[in-house]
Parts: sequence; structure tokens; C-alpha cells
Amino acid sequence: MTVGGVIVSDGRTSRGERADGRRGWQLTSAYTAAVAAGVVLLALGVLTGRADVALVGVPGLLAAVWGRSSQPTAGQDAESAHPEPRGTLHEPEGTAAPGQLTATLALTTRPTTADIVHLRIAAAGHRTTELALAARPREVPLRLSSVRTGPQETFAIDLRGSLHHVWEQEATQVGGTRRLVLPAAAPLGRLPLPQKLRGLTGPHSSRRLGDGAELRDIHPFSPGDRLRRIDWRTTARRSPDLDTLYVRRTYATAEATAVLVVDSRDDVGPDLRTWRGYGTLRVDEPTSLDLARHAAASVARALVEAGDRVGLEDLARRRRPLPPASGRRHLRRVIHGLALAHPKDRAAVHRVRPPQVPADAIVYLFSTVLDDEPLHLVRTWRAKGHPVVVVDTLPDVQPVPEHHLRIAWRIARLEREDRLAALAGEGVPVVGWAGSRRDQAAVRFEALARAAQRHVPGRTVLP
Repeated sequence: MTVGGVIVSDGRTSRGERADGRRGWQLTSAYTAAVAAGVVLLALGVLTGRADVALVGVPGLLAAVWGRSSQPTAGQDAESAHPEPRGTLHEPEGTAAPGQLTATLALTTRPTTADIVHLRIAAAGHRTTELALAARPREVPLRLSSVRTGPQETFAIDLRGSLHHVWEQEATQVGGTRRLVLPAAAPLGRLPLPQKLRGLTGPHSSRRLGDGAELRDIHPFSPGDRLRRIDWRTTARRSPDLDTLYVRRTYATAEATAVLVVDSRDDVGPDLRTWRGYGTLRVDEPTSLDLARHAAASVARALVEAGDRVGLEDLARRRRPLPPASGRRHLRRVIHGLALAHPKDRAAVHRVRPPQVPADAIVYLFSTVLDDEPLHLVRTWRAKGHPVVVVDTLPDVQPVPEHHLRIAWRIARLEREDRLAALAGEGVPVVGWAGSRRDQAAVRFEALARAAQRHVPGRTVLP
């Protein structure tokens, strides 16, 4: 966490005697120490007959008396009606992009009411920063670095003013809001498509006749054929007397439909110790749900830019899914829906039936495959004729010193490997999206598209 244009201070004053309950000002420990030191030195000098020792304690008592007499009070003018320092946190409207969250803290105070403003800035997953600023109206820029996506806690600021190190204000809280961080999309190449295409137009060539760019055959002219389709060279070669006209017939264009299914029931990080629900996930390490959001956003962007239709389904939410559509506005809705995905209680999100998928659609499942639920869903979809691509979003697990956690992870890892082997044995491709495997994801998708290519012009399907 970075704060611009300020001085970092590790000092902290303790609360002393209550002075004014209405405005929340109170005496500090510095006042108490000055009075105690002055009284002790003065008494010691009197008892021992040392005037020099007694005079050493006089400045402390005079400073305490002067500080006590400078108690913050409300003036008669409008500006002095609220003498305590105040702050307002201004954050950019709307959603944010991953990487950095910015905000501006606007301080409104005057040197006549407080000479120092103490700030304690905290954020989830970051170390707390304490600052001491000269009391004057100013704007403090704040910046928060994080690779996490989805709903994120931002700055929580405790603000307290002090006067002459004698009076201090009770801390007031500023901020503590949540912002929605949208996942970024990585560039991908060609992706696998379903066996059947839908619609009357699109970027791909279908198996039916119609207007398109892929040549099917040369056929004699028949009622319903367009005159601009007549191939005069073929007609002149095959029918010199122009008894029969020949037309060029092409494959019609169509669009593919894909449904992105995000398994948001799990949100686990590389540290096994956080899987039990204790501890704070690090902000510099993406979790499984962060990887799922990033992978789904990348696939959605590649499909939408190719002119295909994309839908979104969240396994942890029972609300109406996002139906398949195309266009940049729909892509923004998909990315916004991905950012809102978050885990819930597993018992509350158990599905009796798998999510409904439109006919002739391909399914992209983003899951950690830590239980048998993804395996059942894949088998159900394949039984209905839907091709499925599984994207593995489990991050690279870091080794832990605890012996019992190593044993538990070994058992879970072996069970997970059995599920992935079962998927591979049934012909379901699995693409990794964690660590070094993320860099090879585009190559893996391209290889799947090429391996599944059929001898049909312009068509790629999954086996």
C-alpha cells in the first residue's frame, strides 16, 4: 500500500482523561507525563533543598498549564462550528481493473483547531500504515496493489487530530467500502467449436446451402437461384449454346454458441492453510476463482470477437443465468457477471439437475475438480450431445511444514488426478490455467481446434 506526499510515523499517543464528550477531545499521555514529571521534580527539589532540581520541573508544569488552557473550543463563525479534523474518501465511480485500486483522501482541517492529523490506513491483506500530517486542507493520494478480482475491500482509514501534543481527538472511521474489480482478458487464438452451428449468419461456414464464401459445387441453374451466382465461364465451357446456365453454390454462414460454466463453489489459494477458512488470502497470489474469472473472460472475449454467441452460468448461484448473445455490450455483461461470482455454502448450492445448456452449444467448464460434481456434470452434458472443454483453475499448491496438511493434500491430489484421468479417458480435453500452464493455454486451445478439424470447409469441432 502506497501513500503519496506524506511522512510515515510509527508513534502513537495513548488516550488520557476525557475532556469534552460532545466533540470527543481528550488529554494525551504526554500531558500526564509532563504533570507527573514536574510535580516529582518540584517535590524532590523542596525536600532536598535543591532549587536547581525544583526549577527543572517548572517548565513541564508551565507547559502542561498552557496546554490545558488551549482546549479546542467551537467558535462563533461558521468555519469554527466543527473544529475537529475531517476527511472524505473519494473513489473513482464504477468498476475497477485488476492491478491497482486508487482513491483520494480529502482532509478538511485548520491549524487553529489541530496542528497534527494522525492517519491509520488499513486494507485486507496489506500491512497497516500510520501517518502524521501537518493540519491543513490537502488531498492524499492512495494506491492499493492487488491481483485479486471480484468484490474487494478497499481502504479503511482511522483519522484523529491532535493539538500541541496535549489534546487528541477520538478516532473517526473513513472509507471501508467495497469495489468490484473486473477480470482482465488474455488474447487467445482459435477455439474449439460445437459440431452444429446455429443462426442464418455468422463467421463460420455451415453444412447447409446459402450465402457464404466457401464454395460447395457448381450446379445447373434452378428456380430460386440468384442471377449474380451464375458462373459464366463454367457456362461457356459446358454449354456453348447457353442452353443451360450454371451457378456457384456456397455454404451458408452461421454462428457458434458457447456456454461458460464457472464453478465458484471453491475459492482456494496456493496456501493450504487458508483452505480451512482461517487466515487471509494474499493479495499478490490469485486464487482459483481469480483464475476462473480470468480464463472465462479470455474465452468470452475470443468468442465474441469472432462473432459467436456466449452465455454464462454460475454453479454457486441459483438466479437466472445469462443467456447466450453476442456483441461488445454483452461481453461487458459477461465480465461483470464473472466479477460477481463468489463461493457460498456447498450444502446450499447442491444442484439436483445440471444447468440447462442450449441445443448445439459447446460447454466450457472452469473448475478446480476437487470433488465429483464436475465429473457428473461433464458426463450429463456429453450424454446429451454437448462437447465439453474443462479448464483446470486450481493454483499451484505451495508446500507446507504441517505434516497433517501434507497428508490431507496428498490424498486430495490423488483423488483429483483420478478424476482428471477419467475425463481424459472419456475424451474430454482439460486445459490448465495456473502457473506456467497459463502461458500454454492458447497453444493448447489451438491444438484442440486443429486436432478436431473435420473434412468440412471452414469447420472445427470436438471429437
